[in-house]
Parts: sequence; C-alpha cells; structure tokens
Amino acid sequence: MAPKTISIGKNGHQVKMGRRRPVARCPRLSLRNYLTPGLPTPPASCDYTADAKTALAEMYDNDTLGDCVIACMGHVVGVLTGNSGTKPFLYKNKQIISLYEAIGGYVPGDPATDQGCDEQTALNYWQQHGAPAGSTHTIAGWLAVDATNPVEVRTALWLFENLVFGMELPDKWVNPAPRASGLTWDIEGPPDPDNGHCVAGAGYDANSITIATWGMTGDLTDAAVAAYATPSANGELYTVVSHDALSKVTDKAPSGFDWSQLIADFDSIGGTVSPPPAVATLKSRSSRRPALARA
Repeated sequence: MAPKTISIGKNGHQVKMGRRRPVARCPRLSLRNYLTPGLPTPPASCDYTADAKTALAEMYDNDTLGDCVIACMGHVVGVLTGNSGTKPFLYKNKQIISLYEAIGGYVPGDPATDQGCDEQTALNYWQQHGAPAGSTHTIAGWLAVDATNPVEVRTALWLFENLVFGMELPDKWVNPAPRASGLTWDIEGPPDPDNGHCVAGAGYDANSITIATWGMTGDLTDAAVAAYATPSANGELYTVVSHDALSKVTDKAPSGFDWSQLIADFDSIGGTVSPPPAVATLKSRSSRRPALARA
C-alpha cells in the first residue's frame, strides 16, 4: 500500500507518511543494559534544536515521497553536526533519494516503488554503509530505548543527542494536521496502521520530548511516548550512537556507563567499532552539556 498523504500548514501543503512496521526483529541492544546507579541523572531539560534549526526545517522530500525514515536520519545528522561546533549538515536532494533507493527500494520516476521503509533496516544500513554510503556520516550502532521509562528516554537523548521514534499515529494527530511548529501530541485514541510515521527527538523538558517532523518542531508528551512508541502499539524507539558521541562521552568518562562493553557488544552483532582515541587527545564538543561525573 502506498504511503498515506495528508495536508499540513496554512495552505494545505501535502506531506506523506511512509514508516513501515519492521519486517523482522533484528539483533539489537537495549540501553537499559548499560545504565547503572553510578550514571548521573539527566538534567531537568535539554535542547539540541537551537544549533540545528536549518536542518530541522528541511522537509527532505517527505512532501512528495513516503521517506519519513530517511528524513528522520537527515534531521538526526543535522542535530549531531550542528551541536559539534560546526554548521548543521544539510543533505542534498540526490543524497536523500539515494538513501531511499538503497533502504526502501524506491525507483525514481516509479510511484509504485514509493512504499516507505522501516527503522531497523535503515539503522542497520546507516551503521554498515554510512548515510549516504561512503560518507563520514556514520554511526557506531543503535540502541533500543524503553518508551515507558521517562528517565531512560531522557538519558538516551541527553547522552547521544537524538531519539528515533517509529509510531502509528492516532488519527487526531493528523486530522486536522499540524499547521506550524509548536504542535503538541498527546494521547488521542488508538494508533492507526495507515499513519506509520518516523520522527526525530532532539530535546526534552519535564513533561515532553521535543520532536522534529515535516520541517516543524513540537512536543510529544511522555504519556504519548509510552502509548505509541512501544511494541504493544507497533511502535519503536531507538537512539543512534555516533563515533563523535562515543569519543566525546569517553572524554568526560561517565561514571557507570560501560563503553568498552558497549563497543564489544556492537562488534558481536556485526559492528566494527574501534576503541576511542586516548582521553588526553579529546576535546568536549559542547560546553552546553552538563558535565558528567568522572569515574
């Protein structure tokens, strides 16, 4: 079935869904296995959107194609690069299309092949090949996050600067559809299988997660995260671990987070992550991140 089209914005701009349910339960790691009592509690609020505004404003072809998973990848890369002390990386149209071809099987010019894609396939491709393939925009791996645990959700976002949500949206979220940034999505009835969508998380406050989708930002309440980003609702929640994040956090030596075991586990399911460089050669990328306790 082709991705569903809806109208958003003041002028009824067309956008598409496109997130598929996973075709299989791929080997994956859970963040909870690496959290210990020694890890500091995440701060009350966190915002990585300010230095990624230009990237988060990009539609990345999700107005004409059901490539929301690819668009989410682009938004995550924008957040990671924007918060690294450089300008946010902005994907070109041909790079977005290339990723949709490789991950979703899309053939440009053939609408019948615009069938969306699933997060696990996309994340595995990203880890194995980069996004786009052969680029420096790679990830060391990805972790499943428990959407019913607000502290775990915030810890993931605080440490790794991103969340990847796969959800089947309730109809009331898209009928009427959001008109501009500032949207708030809360529990609004059952998930609709026709509304499969993927959005990026890039910040949080006491009650909600800041999300980016369709060139807009808004809030996803904790209750909605627990209701729609869980397997019982055919939802998913992940965080990707970039090489930059590995090195940065190692520099800060977070107490209780076993990076050496995390790397070994990534490698055991097909990763090829090298140990980070010596701590003495590293520099923290952002003074805005609250310092983690040193071991």
